[in-house]
Parts: sequence; C-alpha cells; structure tokens
Amino acid sequence: MNKQTSIDVKRTAALDKPATQAFTAIDSATPAEHELIVRDQRFDRNHRTPRWWHSGDPVATAWYNSVSASLPRGEAFFIDTMRMFRDTVPAEIAAEMKAFTTQEINHTREHVAFNRLVSDHGYNVESIDQGIQSMLELTEGRPKEFNLAITIALEHFAAIISHHLLSDPRYLEGADPVAADIWRWHATEEIEHKGITYDVWLHATKDWSRWKRYRVKTLIAMLITRKYFGNRIRDAIGLLEQDGYSRRKAKWKLYAFLWWKPGMMRRMFFEWAKILMPGFHPWKLDDRALIGKLDSPYADAVMPAE
Repeated sequence: MNKQTSIDVKRTAALDKPATQAFTAIDSATPAEHELIVRDQRFDRNHRTPRWWHSGDPVATAWYNSVSASLPRGEAFFIDTMRMFRDTVPAEIAAEMKAFTTQEINHTREHVAFNRLVSDHGYNVESIDQGIQSMLELTEGRPKEFNLAITIALEHFAAIISHHLLSDPRYLEGADPVAADIWRWHATEEIEHKGITYDVWLHATKDWSRWKRYRVKTLIAMLITRKYFGNRIRDAIGLLEQDGYSRRKAKWKLYAFLWWKPGMMRRMFFEWAKILMPGFHPWKLDDRALIGKLDSPYADAVMPAE
C-alpha cells in the first residue's frame, strides 16, 4: 500500500533549547510550522512507458531522461553529505535531515526503476552516471562544508525546476501519465525539503564571517550549476544522437526546447540567480501551496508497494 508518513519536524515559535536558539538566530527563513512528509510511493512497475514518453517528442524525452539518469548518484551524494552533519545540529534540524534522507532514498529507488525503463528502450545512460561522479569528486580533499555548498546549489536548482513543473502544466503536458506523476511527486518533495540543506549550512558555518559564507556559497553555486546544466545538455544531446539526430540538429532542437518553447530555463533564470544574492534563503520564495497539488488525481497512478 501507499505510505504517507508525517514526520514530526515542525518548526515551533517557542524554542527552549540553547542550541536551537543559537540556530534560529542565524536568519533561517524556513516557515514556522513547516513539516516534511515522507511519501513512500512506488509506481507501476508493469507499465510500459513509451520510448518517447514525453508527448511523443524525442527532444523533451531526452532532456528529462538526462536529468533522471543523473539523480541516483547525485542523491546519494546529498544523503552522504547530510550525514556528515547530523551529530552537530539541533534536534529539530536533525529530525528534518532524517526526513530529507528518507525522501531522497525513495526518489533514488523510483528513478533507478525509471532509468531501467530508459535503458530497456535501447538508450545507453551509463556514461551519464559516470559524469555525475566525476563532477562530485571536485570536493575531494576539501572541507566537508564544500560538499554542503554543492548540495545547496543542486537542491536550489532542483527546487526552481520543481516550482515550474508544478506551477505550469505546459511542462508535462502530453507526457505519459505514470512518468509525469513520478516527476510531480519528486518535484513536490523537492519543494518541501528545499530549505533543510541551507539551514544546515547556516548552522555549520555559524562561526564563518558573512563574507566567507557568501563567497564560498556563491562561487560553488556558479561553478556547480554551470557544470551540472552543461552536462545535462551534453548528455541529452548524446541521447538524441542515439535516436539518429546529427549533433548539430540535436543541439539546435534542445536549445529551442530549453530557451524558447516551452523555455523553462529562460523563465527560471532570475529565480535561480537569487542564490547569488546576499541574504539568500530558499524559503524566501514561499511556494508551499504547490505541495497540495499532489493530492487526489495523482493517487490513481500509484501502485501498491512491492
């Protein structure tokens, strides 16, 4: 059966633990009474997703397949990073970290299954996973806070994409219904937990100067987002080449999809760029209303747990 477990990690206005008081003094913008919910969803493993599952369009399909193929390795990195800090944060933050980790484990499981369907259609996606590993190895030999800064950058990118997926139906219009619901479920939880990594960052760097915190966060955000986005384009082009497109045509078609119509990258650019501003916090964009969109019709596409 479907599982939806409310984790008791609500923020409270009255905080009585010294560690928590120290934390809340660091300007977290996470809404009071916000909670993370673990939705242990397993999608229909018997459903045969079409090769071009997004509207019969190989370009849209290639983009989302490129993103999906990158997720298991990236989410494992996020989980490992958060575990580095779990014994150093206040209890309420540790509880949110646990819920975040469980959500990410579930995301990994479902995208591994989704990626297997992509491979079953004859696509080679192994190099995508290897490319993610190479990108994440940039932190080797550096302080663990750098791992956290990378996690912040990628979680922010994911949260902004998720905001657009849920707020504008054009982005998944015409997609295979089960595949579309995987993305909507994932997007919902990305929005829901978008502030936790930044709150851990604020706590972990509380002894840093504001300038050092801003400089490290901003430089890594620019570097890692550029690398991740560039790699997703490269890998989506590679998938289109596997469909018989020339490299030139694949690149032109993909750029038109991302920047013109429907143009998600163009529309989300300024929202992403807020991570470069002093005083940034993911919850300064309060889009909790989008979380409720997951209910009712979505449940019809979910199958009982294996």
